Amino acid sequence: MANELTLGVVDQSPIQRDGKAADALRNTVKLAQAAERFGYQRYWVAEHHSSAGFAGTAPEILIGQIAANTSRIHVGSGGVMLPHYSAFKVAEVFSMLDAFYPGRIELGIGRAPGSDQLTAAALAYPKQQVDVQHFPQQVVDVVGYMSGTMDAQHPFAKLHTQAGSQSETMPEVWLLGSSDYSAQLAASLGMPFAFADFFGSTGEHGPVVADMYRRQFKPSGYLSEPKLNVAVQVMCAESEERAQFIGSSRNLSKLNSMIGNRGGLMPPEEASAYQPNVAERQAMDSYMKGYVDGDPQQVREKLLAVAERYGTTDVSIVSNCYYYEDRERSYELVAEAFGLTPGN
Repeated sequence: MANELTLGVVDQSPIQRDGKAADALRNTVKLAQAAERFGYQRYWVAEHHSSAGFAGTAPEILIGQIAANTSRIHVGSGGVMLPHYSAFKVAEVFSMLDAFYPGRIELGIGRAPGSDQLTAAALAYPKQQVDVQHFPQQVVDVVGYMSGTMDAQHPFAKLHTQAGSQSETMPEVWLLGSSDYSAQLAASLGMPFAFADFFGSTGEHGPVVADMYRRQFKPSGYLSEPKLNVAVQVMCAESEERAQFIGSSRNLSKLNSMIGNRGGLMPPEEASAYQPNVAERQAMDSYMKGYVDGDPQQVREKLLAVAERYGTTDVSIVSNCYYYEDRERSYELVAEAFGLTPGN
């Protein structure tokens, strides 16, 4: 395992408890600009619907805004929840983004709803929700439309994305997931796979899933060998104590979401003073043990350890906290710890 990593960002566009979604979205673009200055490789934005805690409902729009306000960093979705949508429409949208920003656009595809079941139903209404059993075919179709490799026997084989048909590049397509299902599908299709370790509940089985992906990988016309990314929850500050203080907002927000109290991030001055009961403390300890928090040297060592466990040098960082300044500083300190420079 090399001592250096390729680092990226996954941004969920978190909302402050007393803040506005518009502010969170503007902060996403601002943070992407900072990440480019710091030398991060990619910037992915998430998809959540009807959420009081996350503002990113339309990653394709955010991607366009970010790409327009940066010049080098790769920008993508982490991810588009494909069962909500037509594969053809998704292919058209991302082919158009690639036409504007060739070679910089990445399409991360997920199977989860990114919402509750009521919201998922609203996204489909008045049509019926797509059966997730169709998801593998949807993935194949997205790649086929964008690459012009649709099977001749496919009922929509004659269709093409107007922007994609005239482009020399296409978005890099990743399959996202936190289970063996996603890993096996990515392996069977010969696609890059990004594992979500940042949930706090997936790190125990994550390396096993990563090994499964590598063992079962079948080379494709799209990818000749396995390509694995892992996304990790990180909070870095000048001291371990400061990192723990800043991270208290995220920690308590996670607890609240587990018990159905969904809302924005509360200030760390308030979150750090909260006294959990025994059951809450056990829950918090369970998901926090996978978090990578601390001073720059501690975070560097922990991230290298995570990369070693997963057998990859491609790591993305999720950092949610109340104050934007603390969030940007966390990414800056990690970049300095790994010696990132713009252009890396």
